[in-house]
Amino acid sequence: MPPVTLVLGGARSGKSTHAEKLATGTLFGGLPRQAVYIATAQAGDVEMATRIMAHRARRGGGWTTIEEPLKLAVAIQGAAAPRQPILVDCLTLWLSNLMHAGADLDEAADELVRSLEGLASPVLFVSNEVGLGIVPETPLGRAFRDAQGRLNMRMAERADRVILMTAGLPLTLKDRPAPRG
Repeated sequence: MPPVTLVLGGARSGKSTHAEKLATGTLFGGLPRQAVYIATAQAGDVEMATRIMAHRARRGGGWTTIEEPLKLAVAIQGAAAPRQPILVDCLTLWLSNLMHAGADLDEAADELVRSLEGLASPVLFVSNEVGLGIVPETPLGRAFRDAQGRLNMRMAERADRVILMTAGLPLTLKDRPAPRG
């Protein structure tokens, strides 16, 4: 597995399911391996709480789950173990959490990228591609869309593999060979 993988896609495109299968090694029918799931979602309302419960149920057991809505770089560093995959789901909710907290988005992205250097664990990130739809009506919506686009570009530049999910189908946009060693 490449050191850093970014799985992008629209809502209900299959990105989380695909990333989970990559992390656990079950994409091609292999035996599942242990993986760490870092969840950035917060159950701020009933609908979101229902979505989180559905995600947990679909994932099933076999995951070490860490819930961290803001300090993602710290959570990744704390979860790292040799060759144990870490799945971060998702960067979009993390960005939203940061915006609501009034955090410095560029500083948070810098810290996230730095946290990946020399990491013993492969890390998979799930993120929404929000720039393909209509222009948001509000200034906050447009600011979020623009910030998400910048974050996705930053993570795609850092990633060794980038996969775009559409209608449940993966399209590999970037695949840099993993270093030997």
